[in-house]
Amino acid sequence: MAGLAALALKPELPQALGGSRQEQRPMARRRTPPNILHVMFDQMSALSLPCYGHPLVKVPNLRGLAESGVVFEQGYCNAPLCSPSRHAMMTGQLPSRIGVYDNAAELASSIPTFAHYLRRAGYRTCLSGKMDFSGADQLHGYEERLTTDLSPSDFGWTPNWDEPARIYDWFHSLQSVVEAGLCDHSLTMAYDEEATHQSVRWLHDLARVSDDRPFLLTLAYMHPHDPYLGPRKFWDAYDGVEIDLPAVPRIAPARRSPAERRLHELYDREEYRITPAHLRAARRAYYAMIDYIDDQMGRVLEVLRRTGAAENTVIVVTSDHGDMLGERGLWYKMTFFERAIRVPLLIHAPGRLTPRRVSGPVSLVDLLPTLTDIAGISFEPGIPLDGASLLPAAKGRGSPTGAVYGEYLAEGTAEPIFMVRRGRFKYVASPGDPAMLFDLEKDPLELDNLDGAAAMADVEAEFAAEMSAKWDAVAIRQRVVESQRARRIVHEALMQGRLRAWDFQPHGDATKQYYRNYGHPDGERALRLPPAGSPPRPQR
Repeated sequence: MAGLAALALKPELPQALGGSRQEQRPMARRRTPPNILHVMFDQMSALSLPCYGHPLVKVPNLRGLAESGVVFEQGYCNAPLCSPSRHAMMTGQLPSRIGVYDNAAELASSIPTFAHYLRRAGYRTCLSGKMDFSGADQLHGYEERLTTDLSPSDFGWTPNWDEPARIYDWFHSLQSVVEAGLCDHSLTMAYDEEATHQSVRWLHDLARVSDDRPFLLTLAYMHPHDPYLGPRKFWDAYDGVEIDLPAVPRIAPARRSPAERRLHELYDREEYRITPAHLRAARRAYYAMIDYIDDQMGRVLEVLRRTGAAENTVIVVTSDHGDMLGERGLWYKMTFFERAIRVPLLIHAPGRLTPRRVSGPVSLVDLLPTLTDIAGISFEPGIPLDGASLLPAAKGRGSPTGAVYGEYLAEGTAEPIFMVRRGRFKYVASPGDPAMLFDLEKDPLELDNLDGAAAMADVEAEFAAEMSAKWDAVAIRQRVVESQRARRIVHEALMQGRLRAWDFQPHGDATKQYYRNYGHPDGERALRLPPAGSPPRPQR
């Protein structure tokens, strides 16, 4: 692409280019704010959910939230990989700006997250589940954390752009696809059920204490991330259902774009042959996992209702990225095709927001200003922000019309890959590769690359100029490589001698649990919900 070789994220951009929309800093609350339940799924593509048009998946709880909430029809992640996406969401800044390039990159403790902002404004902030923090800081603004993480907190998963062809044992393979099917128990199920259990306990405890602060509870699940293992009850629910095959069948290697070929070579090393039976089993398991985790979330929603907190709790639901699920012969994420970057994004706030659907493209960096806006926190210039509040659109005050930006800076490439999604078009480019330009209105399956088409020359030139103004690809690549080299040295050193793990160790005080001979003289009755002696609540 012309000019992309001269493409670090520029600190300030003209508003017309949709760059850093405003440098902002939270100040103080304007009014008593609501509680916030922030639910985060992993690898859940919006295109596999009924509120985005999928005909098979059931998800009664998500369906209910969508029907009585605000659904953003075109929600995108800013990086199709777990940690960069999550940390961009938490900070409101793109991965290259905060230095979180991959799944082993450290988010600096000095960078404020929405947990910092809300906690500073008087919120009780709590994390239950997965957030993929690497390094010694395992809280990043959360006052409490109820579980450890599912993935390692060290630098062991650092990619190596110095040796782009090297395969590491922690890379994906297609084993998850060929082994897809029914499952009664898995490590991921155990983890997500622990996140649910701890959230339920925390909400019950909160209802009994005198702490009157509003809360932010982030409930972050691993499902429906591969491996594709469908819990029995939810797997069985698809008996007799014709599971759909990919809309775009496997594309022959010679017809793939260079980025697709590199990605495929990353996890398809000629170890397995994928058959239609494998495809259907993996997709059925994926749908079952979505229904399973919807059921887990439903347990937490029920506790909100039973404790009386639901009436003053805003629920925000999203995912870190999607899953290609066999489309084009690709799996997992790490690409800018729609199935990998479209994420569910909905806000449920009865009495505050009228149910509606918002059509304009938005992204996860918009979550920080949205959550602080919900909390009534005002801003002044100070700290860079790549997102903008979605609350005006959620209230029906117009639809977002700006651009969505994406970056991929991890394994499967040795050069930065950038994406701009604006209007009906999506533009993807990387140094040394031909660009990709898709008209998503006419070509939602992204089969017709308009790069080089004479009729698209002006459109492509505008996108190329926008990318050149926004990113310095050479400088970003240098920072990525330097970070990778440094982290590999640190990791190799820390694996020698006595190990001091960074993995979060959940803490609990057993002296304040169950029956004890100190404290409240009638502890069991005092901790009941509803309170002992109160009239029963009417059934809904």
